[in-house]
Amino acid sequence: MPSVSVIVPVRNEARSIERTLRLLLTQDFPRDRYEVIVADGFSTDATVPVVRRLQGEFDNLKLVYNPARFASAGRNTAVRHATKDVVVVVDGHCHVPDRDYLKNLAAAFEASGADCLGRPQPLDVPEPTPFQQAVSAARSSRLGHNPGSDIFSDQPKFVTPQSTAVAYRRTVLHRIGLFDEAFDACEDVEFNERVHQAGLTCYFAPKAKIVYEPRSHFRALFYQLSRYGLGRARLAFKHPHSLTVPALVPPLFAAFALFGGLLGLVVPAAGAAWAASLCLYAAVLLAAAAVLGRGRPRAVAARVPVVFVAVHFGFAWGFWKEVGRQVRAALIDLARVRHPAPMNSNFAKSS
Repeated sequence: MPSVSVIVPVRNEARSIERTLRLLLTQDFPRDRYEVIVADGFSTDATVPVVRRLQGEFDNLKLVYNPARFASAGRNTAVRHATKDVVVVVDGHCHVPDRDYLKNLAAAFEASGADCLGRPQPLDVPEPTPFQQAVSAARSSRLGHNPGSDIFSDQPKFVTPQSTAVAYRRTVLHRIGLFDEAFDACEDVEFNERVHQAGLTCYFAPKAKIVYEPRSHFRALFYQLSRYGLGRARLAFKHPHSLTVPALVPPLFAAFALFGGLLGLVVPAAGAAWAASLCLYAAVLLAAAAVLGRGRPRAVAARVPVVFVAVHFGFAWGFWKEVGRQVRAALIDLARVRHPAPMNSNFAKSS
């Protein structure tokens, strides 16, 4: 089976990094056949001391530094130090389910012959709060994540890599290049878009599951999804064909929800459509809460609509924020072309 480099880009993950690393470093896999590379983005908490202490126990644990701090730069820093056959990304706050994770990963590469692998990424933790349970339920539903993504699937199959690939043969990195450091969110989706354009294969391996920890409150979830929205908009400007209808629905609906009422002051029909759409949205969220909350505590079901609001409007906020930034940059460039800066008069005279 192939040897494995596990890259772990982190910044301020002291609360969870030791648990994650111990699960990775005690895998039922030959120690000389894998390495774990932590790329630290200048953490200000105890992340680095924890990693250094673990280095005293495990000789296959490496620590490298990521001065740019972005996750994309952290991935690249770790990749440059990787020496094994395949590279897999594991975030510092993930939960590795069992000691067979690397064995399952390597076996899936060997059996499928694929260029890269995708994996399930359910949102679950031991003893979750009601809000975290609501996030887990909502994000795994069709209303809470991109319908084209397979990250909540449990069926082994070949898939498109955009939203699922997390492990790559080194030949993929040699052919595609590294992660685009202009992205601090969705850098994996952008990289996988290039993998897809190159015609490389991706196999979805359910046994290579990694569990992610859901955000614990509304503000953190809103911020997380706003970063996703920002990254998706940036991706659309770089790869226009990657923009899909599901990615456009939250931004367009949010814009209408915020400004449709003002339009209704001028066009009464638009005002009626605005009011009807908000009522329909509220009804859909309540119905989703009833379905997803079935068999769960009432506190969980009550939080499901709040989670959907954070997901949809957080994504929309980040998306429109990036669109505004891109438009401003384009206008500035256009103004420079039409009105170039005058030549320095002293320089002109001397010439």
